[in-house]
Amino acid sequence: MMSAPRSLNVRSSARGTPRASRSTTREARHSRHALIYAASTSVTDTSVAAAPEAGLPIEKAGPNFTPVLDACAIQQILPHRYPFLLVDKVIEMERGSHAVAVKNVSMNEQFFTGHFPQRPIMPGVLQVEAMAQVGGLVLLDEAEDGDGTGTKQQFFFGGVDSCRFRKPVVPGDVLHMKVELIKLQKRFGIAKMKGTCYVGEDVTCEAELMLVLGKEES
Repeated sequence: MMSAPRSLNVRSSARGTPRASRSTTREARHSRHALIYAASTSVTDTSVAAAPEAGLPIEKAGPNFTPVLDACAIQQILPHRYPFLLVDKVIEMERGSHAVAVKNVSMNEQFFTGHFPQRPIMPGVLQVEAMAQVGGLVLLDEAEDGDGTGTKQQFFFGGVDSCRFRKPVVPGDVLHMKVELIKLQKRFGIAKMKGTCYVGEDVTCEAELMLVLGKEES
């Protein structure tokens, strides 16, 4: 007598669930995990071709924050100029308290010529300098002198403490800098500030800054 043909992929487990069903469940679970991972990755990940939740292609999905101070307004406050003006725009600011500013790091930056030709990296000391410039924007007021030509105050480095470089900054990165005023001694014109640089969610640099205020020489 011929035996009944053996059925494929229908063997049951001890719980009575067919193997084919268990396989389908595992595949669905893995698919969900893959979707969760993809949603959590950075928009710079080329495997994420679009922003499915918003229905936007990746070239339209990135934020472009409206400045509260643009490059022209910044130059009315800071004395720095090309190639040493390291703040492109300010996107959040409360004068005398804090500011959040942006530096777009381009391959055309002069320092990349020598730092380094084989692997361009923004010098960490320039991240500190950029944070100090943001600190100057927090402290200085372009309307202070009332003549429309910008502030007559200047500021200088008094010291840098607890400085740490966490991650390289390379061409194409957008550097966000948050600088907060911790303490101001008006009598001596000395300000203590806390600065942090970010690329995306990653901290690239952090430091405590001491700035000293002074008047422009006439």
